Amino acid sequence: MSDIEIAQQATMKPIIGLAAEKFNIPAEHLDPYGHYKAKLSLEYVNSLADKKDGKLILVTAISPTPAGEGKTTTTVGLGDALNRIGKKTIMCLREPSLGPCFGVKGGAAGGGYAQVVPMEDINLHFTGDFHAIGVAHNLLSAMIDNHINHGNALDIDPRRIQWKRVVDMNDRALRHVVVGMGGPANGYLREDGYDIVVASEVMAILCLATSRADLKERLGRIVIGYKSDKVTPVYASDLKAHGAMAALLKDAIKPNLVQTLENNIAIIHGGPFANIAHGCNTVTATKTALKLADYVVTEAGFGADLGAEKFIDIKCRMSGLTPSAVVLVATVRALKFHGGVAKEELNQENLVALEKGFENLERHLHNINQHYGLPCVVSINHFTFDTDAEITLLKEKCAALGAKCVVAKHWAEGGAGAENLAEAVLEIVDNREPDFTFVYQENAPLWEKITTIATKLYGAGNVTASPKVKGEINALQEKYGSFPICMAKTQMSFSTNPNLKGAPSGHTVEIREVRLANGAGFIVAIAGDMMTMPGLPKVPAAEKIDITDDGKIIGLF
Repeated sequence: MSDIEIAQQATMKPIIGLAAEKFNIPAEHLDPYGHYKAKLSLEYVNSLADKKDGKLILVTAISPTPAGEGKTTTTVGLGDALNRIGKKTIMCLREPSLGPCFGVKGGAAGGGYAQVVPMEDINLHFTGDFHAIGVAHNLLSAMIDNHINHGNALDIDPRRIQWKRVVDMNDRALRHVVVGMGGPANGYLREDGYDIVVASEVMAILCLATSRADLKERLGRIVIGYKSDKVTPVYASDLKAHGAMAALLKDAIKPNLVQTLENNIAIIHGGPFANIAHGCNTVTATKTALKLADYVVTEAGFGADLGAEKFIDIKCRMSGLTPSAVVLVATVRALKFHGGVAKEELNQENLVALEKGFENLERHLHNINQHYGLPCVVSINHFTFDTDAEITLLKEKCAALGAKCVVAKHWAEGGAGAENLAEAVLEIVDNREPDFTFVYQENAPLWEKITTIATKLYGAGNVTASPKVKGEINALQEKYGSFPICMAKTQMSFSTNPNLKGAPSGHTVEIREVRLANGAGFIVAIAGDMMTMPGLPKVPAAEKIDITDDGKIIGLF
């Protein structure tokens, strides 16, 4: 059966009763969205402050390929497995974006028998969080142009407005637009553009905010542009927009509770991409789970060079979270793809290509151990086409690096298929105090932070930027030099060229643009041709998605 067919046959339990059964959460602190989704009140979240924290396990992956890796699937499978062997565990995931859902990637609720449900709801509108984020973002956009139209008392330079508009869809035609056409009645004529909602600073702010007050304060700090003197920033608070923006996010800030196919609790909240944003679910969700459970399994987007790095250097740095161990997800198929095998031939045994592609896993493993300072279990997400010889080779190569390698079959068997992975992870986290190292120090100059990420983690030989971009970085250094860096880079390669597989070295990383995310508290450095508004592929997934006369969603994967 397809993922959606498996999900639609699930026996779900009403979420209010399940939350009480598993974690004694009172019904009055849950706002139900139907029978199987609910938001948890911040009052209840705050009541957990004095409870002891559980252990945090981070799931990341090798560099993504069209063959698929299964990071979310592994997160769910591992969480179910830990619960199966008697460990009180919650999974923390990101919310899927409609862009990739209708584009190339499909849904993001796991796969096979390791899924979170209701799958269709989670992948489509869920509880409306993304809608609220997009509306809050675009309210600020509207207030900027409205302010200019009515006299521009703040002296905003229309040529130096930094705040774009957003929509939760891959729509390349909106990357560069002109607004205010049609004469003075329609506002001030100027160039503008759109990003996808997951790249919005409002999304990052929601994911990093620790309270309603913190949320509103961060929204007020957003720099929307500069005055005509070209140096004085204009803040969202200057436009008196942050209060209304926070009001629009009054429910979005509350964590969402759902369940797995095995009726274990998962919290799905926030959804920044890791290739163009910081790639982690909300701090509130993760901290809440740590208070409720003995073990929390969370994911960070895309490969460990992006999601895991940002989890450490942005999320952990800002929140004080401390992971105990990392699970690095790979598949035999994906490693063969990194070794040069065409997608159509990945089901055929190829030990030469597997050995060559292993260099991608090896670099990620090295980064996790040496630059993040974290122990790591390699999880091979099993496919039926994997041969014994291929599995043996992978285990031998991991063993030579001192890494535990476990074949997990959660896609086909649910939590039962990942019990060996759960035991391997517990062997580490139960015998080690949580600890890690940052990739760079907070007081390092911004340019040094950028070059450290590129050279240490990506294997780059050179990092470049135009004089204009270098000047912008130097200007940001004076006031924002302590901010971490959020690299926007293709997820498909350690380089900025998505076609360079394996573990390329000595390549050049060009920083094409930098953006200040003052409310979020980081600097976005855009490398290579990375776009913060993706486009749909030639054959978008949307062509296969449909609804039957009785309301059943089909074609979603």
